[in-house]
Amino acid sequence: MLVFIIVFVAIFVQAVTGFGLALVSMPLLVQVLDIQVASPLVALIGGVAEILLLLHYRADLNLRAVLRLIAASLVGIPIGVLLLQQVEAQVITAVLGLIIIAYALYALFGLRLPQLAHRAWGYGFGFVAGVLGGAYNISGPPVIIYGNCRQWPPAEFKSNLQGFFVVSSYTIIASHALSGNFSPAVWQNFLIALPAILLALFAGFRMDKFLNPERFRRIVLVVLVVLGISLLVA
Repeated sequence: MLVFIIVFVAIFVQAVTGFGLALVSMPLLVQVLDIQVASPLVALIGGVAEILLLLHYRADLNLRAVLRLIAASLVGIPIGVLLLQQVEAQVITAVLGLIIIAYALYALFGLRLPQLAHRAWGYGFGFVAGVLGGAYNISGPPVIIYGNCRQWPPAEFKSNLQGFFVVSSYTIIASHALSGNFSPAVWQNFLIALPAILLALFAGFRMDKFLNPERFRRIVLVVLVVLGISLLVA
């Protein structure tokens, strides 16, 4: 039941804001599951959800804007998966908490970063996103920051994120499969998560028209700070 609720909330946030699946689900799932189960589980959940989200937002996708991010992330993802296997779970969880806090504070305070005029910056941000995605499924923050610095229009911003996440999710899934990380516990929890994914997407698409997106986004970011702190003190 806890896995079902966590996945529902995370997918709902993703459907409304365009991000948040792993940022919300990972710090909550590692409280009830081992991180070696939570990480490949979130990769599977993302693989299902991102395809449906991309279909919903496909009209504004600018594929050229994310190609460099995708290419560099393909190099970083296997490195992140390797770190997940080699580093102690307590260390990984603490770093996860720091990443979530840092991103949430960055977004809450609306820090203005310089405009990145050259597209080559996409390789650096994509590589970092790949490493974080492979280890934690949290490839979003570097891509979101890059999109802000490139000043993507709002509709394109949400669509470009889904385009990147689709490729990232399936590459992460393949890396976990090659590393033998899909245990019976992962598949069992994935079956529990499937109905939560579908229900949350339906609710998110319906509520997207009625919610104040900026207010909802700020509430989510405050919750992320609290979740990040809980991972550090656990």
